[in-house]
Amino acid sequence: MIPDPNNRNALLTVDVQEAFRLMDAEGAVPSNPDALENICRILDSYRQTGQQVIHVRHFSRNPESKFRPDKPGYRVMPEAQELQSEPVIVKRENSAFIGTELEAFLREHELTSLTIVGATINHCVETTARMAANLGFRVTLVSDATWTYGLTEPDGTVFPAKLAHAVSLANLRGEFADIRLTQDILTTLKAFRPDLNV
Repeated sequence: MIPDPNNRNALLTVDVQEAFRLMDAEGAVPSNPDALENICRILDSYRQTGQQVIHVRHFSRNPESKFRPDKPGYRVMPEAQELQSEPVIVKRENSAFIGTELEAFLREHELTSLTIVGATINHCVETTARMAANLGFRVTLVSDATWTYGLTEPDGTVFPAKLAHAVSLANLRGEFADIRLTQDILTTLKAFRPDLNV
């Protein structure tokens, strides 16, 4: 379910935080280097059309984590900075629904579907998408507005980032989410608002 004219859809940005930029600087290779640019394009379009935007930040319990509030990595990437009018959900688990007010906010505002972007797709994004679907929300995951990093199996086998990304998309497709591209979202929004600058 992608953006609809009845405003029953919300954009959920998941963990678009500086911690990932710090990881990149340390040599981590993201599966999709264009994800942030695509997130910003979608974010701008939602704002132009007056659709609901909700931001999720991760607050790690691990004192050594880059996602601690006293660390630079906790900050939102400035390109995707929240507006004062946009709710910010702070989570401590992988799912944005556990221990937060997210579900209550969606129910209160009669929002029935989510468009999800952010990182990482095989951790917090996938967990949030699965739980959203289990709770009865219709989920669209924007494949090129998400990213992840490579994985290593217990035996030392390395899975490249693009493979890890693709597996998450396959896990979610159909059963938990509709998989779309950024351009699909922008085209749909523009159909409702021909004057949209995208």
